[in-house]
Amino acid sequence: MARVTVEDCVDVVPNRFELVLLAAQRARQISSGAPILVERDNDKNPVIALRELADEKITAETVQESLIHGLQKNVEVDEPEDDDISLLLAGKKLEENQQEVTTESLAKISAEMKAEAMFSKIAEEGPKDSDKE
Repeated sequence: MARVTVEDCVDVVPNRFELVLLAAQRARQISSGAPILVERDNDKNPVIALRELADEKITAETVQESLIHGLQKNVEVDEPEDDDISLLLAGKKLEENQQEVTTESLAKISAEMKAEAMFSKIAEEGPKDSDKE
């Protein structure tokens, strides 16, 4: 491709403002060492990014996901629920004791572990002020 034009890219990304954002993000990726998917032909990174978008060597969705991820301040991470953790620990305990892992045994061990945790928490807190009187 001798010269990339905006019209070549608008077919792939209809919004010109979005095109600028995506091309800039891809140019940053190239600058940071991402592999180039078209021939360089002595072009600068923004031109290479536009050529990649025009030739559909890279999808707009891929660059858009990278852009969104890069701009996020707080990335949400799914934490496992307490029930999930107790079930995982119960399964591990059953496997260590070489016992059969069934739904009933998992529920039983999980309930025992929760009770142990609750009693140890109460023991750590010690007697309350009302008990001292």
